[in-house]
Amino acid sequence: MQIQLRHNPSFTVARCVLAGGEPVRVEGGAMIAHSGGVELQAKAEGGILKGLKRAALGGGSFFVTTYTAPPSGGWVDVAGVLPGDVTYLPVTPERPFFITRGSWIANSHGVEIDTQWGGMANMFGGEGGFGFRATGQGEALVNVYGAIDYLDLRPGEVVTVDTGHVVAYDLGIQFRMRRAAGRTIQSMKTGEGWVFDFTGPGRVLLQTRNPEAFAQWVASAIPGNNPREGLGGGAGGLLGNMIR
Repeated sequence: MQIQLRHNPSFTVARCVLAGGEPVRVEGGAMIAHSGGVELQAKAEGGILKGLKRAALGGGSFFVTTYTAPPSGGWVDVAGVLPGDVTYLPVTPERPFFITRGSWIANSHGVEIDTQWGGMANMFGGEGGFGFRATGQGEALVNVYGAIDYLDLRPGEVVTVDTGHVVAYDLGIQFRMRRAAGRTIQSMKTGEGWVFDFTGPGRVLLQTRNPEAFAQWVASAIPGNNPREGLGGGAGGLLGNMIR
């Protein structure tokens, strides 16, 4: 499978170019278009129990759709839900990845995607404790909210990242979860909650915007949730009037 990216970095579309008879697995709802002759088959990948885990715990869809190119080859265009970039992770048997909840959109035939517990950092970060484990050989496509940042840590190098900005990381990397400011009151004062401390070697993928923070902003702007309603209420009030 070859991957071609366009319209990046704000509204990226990934074209998965397939050889004759080659399949690609796509998250439900991520497909935009495909070339003529491509065949579709949707099923609960790995069985009903794995499908339920993927939907209820990993934040994915119960069914995964496999697109298979005709003998002459073909392509499938995919994209994420939120505005932002798309990239692919080169997965190998020696380098599996953890993908956070809601970021996975597609993978090549040689990659297996399974639900995995990502640690309490993900739970407290508002992203849910589960995500996806990408193993095997090939590429896994992920979407981000905003732009992509890559952190390639040297052995022993430490970096602290807000949990809501983490998209994926090497499964072999060391990390721990803690409060950003050490104590609850200080965390509330700084506006930061829980963070990851990653220790290299390994790669961490970040998104420049936080989906959970955006969801909270939208919720506060809905009429009835924001005390500053009306045109005089700033951005929240303006959005409220637009919704009405």
